[in-house]
Amino acid sequence: MPKLIPKPTIIQSAGNKPKRIEEFVGRVNTSDDSVSMARMTSPPGWVEPGQTPEFCEYTLVLSGILKVEFEGGIIEVHAGQAVETKPGEWVRYSTPDGAEYVAVCLPAFSPQTVHRDEG
Repeated sequence: MPKLIPKPTIIQSAGNKPKRIEEFVGRVNTSDDSVSMARMTSPPGWVEPGQTPEFCEYTLVLSGILKVEFEGGIIEVHAGQAVETKPGEWVRYSTPDGAEYVAVCLPAFSPQTVHRDEG
């Protein structure tokens, strides 16, 4: 039987500015550790610390541009595009002009498995 998820849980974000994270599926909102799905609303100029996560992340940009830095360069992901990052890859996300996007992590996002850069 399908299960309605009536509302997300708001999660505190990392980075230099507040970003709204609405977790619909994941460890916090549905107690699911196999997958997480969250809608992000990120302000202009937001940058988070680099990370080397243990999970695969798929990100679909709904509006704006998500900048993804990695060891080999930078990818700009525009509205209507998506990006995939693999476990063990160093990445840093930012939104120079602001963006709204959906992130899906396999297994679910966890502060213990994201491995953010210090500082």
